[in-house]
Amino acid sequence: MTTAGQCGLRPAARRSLALCAALLSGALTGCGGGGTAAPDPDTTPTAHHTSPAEICAALVSYWAKEALKGSQWAGLDWEQKGLSNEQYAIHEEVVAEARAEQAKHGDAAAGTLIDRRTAERCAAANGATGSSENWREPDWTATGTPPS
Repeated sequence: MTTAGQCGLRPAARRSLALCAALLSGALTGCGGGGTAAPDPDTTPTAHHTSPAEICAALVSYWAKEALKGSQWAGLDWEQKGLSNEQYAIHEEVVAEARAEQAKHGDAAAGTLIDRRTAERCAAANGATGSSENWREPDWTATGTPPS
């Protein structure tokens, strides 16, 4: 069996290697308490699965706020924004309501209205993810073989 000294490591390198090994060993034994206890289910985080309504609300709300502030990207069409036709209809209705709210009560009130109304409408439409009216199946689906 060879030792670090026999492998040609200098004394300083051996000390550094020993220090790293000791720190790593201490870190590993200190993290899990020996690995004998099961995690507490009340403190174990659970995965959150984003619902179609939450995705719709976030997407439509973002683009409605961009339209309200007149950003350079607000002029993209619904496909470029990644919206379905249903989501775009919600977007247009909410933007119209938000413009009226902005004129009466300012930007903050309009932003609040956008968040509230998009959440309501997207939830009512279960995400408004219906396919777009101009969507069609690719031609190759009839044959079952995609083009190569």
